[in-house]
Amino acid sequence: MEQKKPVTILMADDDADDRDFARTAMEESRLANELRFVEDGEELLDYLYRRGRYADPKDSPRPGLILLDLNMPRKDGREALKEIKGDPSLRQIPVVVLTTSKTEEDILRSYDLGANCFITKPVTFEGLVDVVKVLDKHWFQIVELPRMAPPQDS
Repeated sequence: MEQKKPVTILMADDDADDRDFARTAMEESRLANELRFVEDGEELLDYLYRRGRYADPKDSPRPGLILLDLNMPRKDGREALKEIKGDPSLRQIPVVVLTTSKTEEDILRSYDLGANCFITKPVTFEGLVDVVKVLDKHWFQIVELPRMAPPQDS
C-alpha cells in the first residue's frame, strides 16, 4: 500500500488539558500527522481564511482534517461548522466533532450542519489514544481525502 503524505490536523478546543491530552495521544499513537491548535471558532476561521496572525501560509497550512469541540467561547463549534460547510472553498475539509456532549440534539444538529463524524470525548487518556488510532486508520489509511487547493484570497 502506498505511503500517504502526512496531513495537518487542526484541533479547535478551548480546554488546554484536552489539547495537551490530544497532543500526547497522537505522540503515543505515533501519528506522522502534524497537529495544530486553535482555541475557539473565531480563531479557527482566522486560521482557515488566513487572517491576522495566520496570514502567512507557513503559519496556517491547509488542514486535511478538523477536530472540532462544540462548546467554545466567542464563536462555538456549531457556528464555525455552519460557516465552514457553507463555504465552497472550505466545505471539502472533513470535520470530526470531538466534544463532551452526548445529547441527541447536538448529534443531529452537527450532522445537519455537515459534520463528517461525531465522537464523544473519552473520559480516560487510554480511551483518547484509542480514538486517535481509529481516526488515523479511518481518515488517513482507508478514506481517500481530496487534494486540497489553497483557499482563494477573499
